[in-house]
Amino acid sequence: MVGRALTTLRLASGGARLVPLSWLGAFGERAAAVIGPRISEAKAAQLRRHIARVDPDRTDGELRAAARRGFGSYGRYWVDTFRLPHLATVNVDRLFSYHGFHKIVEVRATGIGPIIVLPHLGSWEWAAAWLGRVMDVPVTAVVERLEPEEVFQWFGQLRSSYGVNVVPIGPRAMIGLTAAVRQRHVVCLLADRDVGGTGVEVDFFGETTALPVGPALLARRTGAPLLPTAVFYRGRQRIAIVGDPIWPEHGGRDRGQNQRLTQAVTDSLATLIARAPEQWHLLAPNWPSDRVNDL
Repeated sequence: MVGRALTTLRLASGGARLVPLSWLGAFGERAAAVIGPRISEAKAAQLRRHIARVDPDRTDGELRAAARRGFGSYGRYWVDTFRLPHLATVNVDRLFSYHGFHKIVEVRATGIGPIIVLPHLGSWEWAAAWLGRVMDVPVTAVVERLEPEEVFQWFGQLRSSYGVNVVPIGPRAMIGLTAAVRQRHVVCLLADRDVGGTGVEVDFFGETTALPVGPALLARRTGAPLLPTAVFYRGRQRIAIVGDPIWPEHGGRDRGQNQRLTQAVTDSLATLIARAPEQWHLLAPNWPSDRVNDL
């Protein structure tokens, strides 16, 4: 089973280099938009619920169309992931733009690296590759540990090929991330889903849920700001928008600061997601009511 999974991944990555990115991206987007909802109606329903939270005025038909586009965005994300290692650096730069990059530069000038907090939206892998390959800025990202281990290692090598240092979620993750911030790495954390189950309660699109406390803890430990960021598809381009920095309070021991920082991040991410909710490919339950509806 492990061998079959690795073979499939290697074939997908190897095949991706043989097809022009514009063709491959269009195919991946259309195929996922058609096949995704048919393979898993449960995930399609979940995606519709998430989009309805962002824009409750959409009709059922509009939500179904938006969910199909969400699957399409997810398909395009995977095309980007497999294709990035084989793209010339000049093309990584040509197909990408950054609004607010100066905020990253300004934080690094203080002697520490910023903590980029992102939603599952668009092509965040492209932004990391652009930072690492085009701007020569070291990037460290936390990723969920996959099973089997061989698959996790393969994805780690894939990301390393375009300049991303991978830290797996786990007990020692904070040690690695703290060192990365102090070495002026740009640290990237997905922050719109509480994978570990240790998050803090926040208001997210008008409903209470738990989101990761890790970004707040890292900011308090290092003094580094949190920079809410999202990477959107705009035609053939990928466009990153970097929000204003959210700084931790100096010398604060108040644990309530974890909740305040996490809520501030959540509010900023909600504003970014609302720009293009159909590109928010969060397919898992994310609120307590999602799990109730699945019963």
